[in-house]
Amino acid sequence: MKTAYRTFCASHPELPIFFQDWYLDAVCQEGEWGVAMVEEGGQVKGIWTYFIKKKMGFRYITMPVFVKFMGPYLLGAYNLSEQHQILEKLLAQIPPVASIKQDFHYSITNWLPLYWQGYRQTSKYTYLLDISDVQQVQNGVNRNIRRNLHKAAAQIKIEHWDNPEQFYGVNKLSFDRQNISIPYSLQEFLRHDAGLASQNRRKFFFAVDQRGRVHSASYLVWDSQVGYYHLAGDDPSLRHHGAGILLIWEAILFLHNNLDIKCLDFEGSMLKNVEAIRRQFGAKQTPYFSIAQNFSKTFNFLEKTRNLFRLFV
Repeated sequence: MKTAYRTFCASHPELPIFFQDWYLDAVCQEGEWGVAMVEEGGQVKGIWTYFIKKKMGFRYITMPVFVKFMGPYLLGAYNLSEQHQILEKLLAQIPPVASIKQDFHYSITNWLPLYWQGYRQTSKYTYLLDISDVQQVQNGVNRNIRRNLHKAAAQIKIEHWDNPEQFYGVNKLSFDRQNISIPYSLQEFLRHDAGLASQNRRKFFFAVDQRGRVHSASYLVWDSQVGYYHLAGDDPSLRHHGAGILLIWEAILFLHNNLDIKCLDFEGSMLKNVEAIRRQFGAKQTPYFSIAQNFSKTFNFLEKTRNLFRLFV
């Protein structure tokens, strides 16, 4: 099935980046990705990507690091009855596992076939910003954001150093500030970055002052339709200068002026303080489904105690 899917991806560059075979190759570490496909009359109607990990004798489907969406993706517009049929055929191809946890792409607005089979669903949110008209975006920016933009622009310049190791160091500072372990190693980040670089699908943004200090850094990735504000970080001692706000604006300008991309996906966030920034830029709150199902009673018990043992991530 992977061979057929690679051929399919090569002829469908409009597919969101998280579903592309080369991206899955780069990010699905310590496990293996797979795909289900429904084809009728020589036309692929739907796909379903998944990532299988193994631990303590269990095989389970989870979300890889650096992947925002997995699961089903429909190719074309279908009525509810057709959606049900395609989703059911895709679901039937998912291999037997102890557990499934996936975050669906926001284009999937119907999860009833999974509900009928006992799956649970939680709504999450990402924030999408229409950047087809930059002037309109600027007019819609919150007054506080606009003030911080002017403040940062007066003392900060943006550099595009091709330095993944330096970006990782800045990114890690944000986790250190919160006393949280960064959820990916430098090696994992470099492998992911190499995949994106090979496809010319990423760019680094460093906010630097006149003394050469890096205040903030961001990591922008994109497919043919959407830009993703993928990762970011800042120096805790320099956060008050508003460099993070300037980085977002520069990412908008880059996508619009250089790539003619009309949408920025902030990739969340569900965090209260971060959500406020997304909203103040005028981004639209967009729901997506997080689904889960445990098929093993033992796995279910272990999952309930995961906060004590952190067995499955």
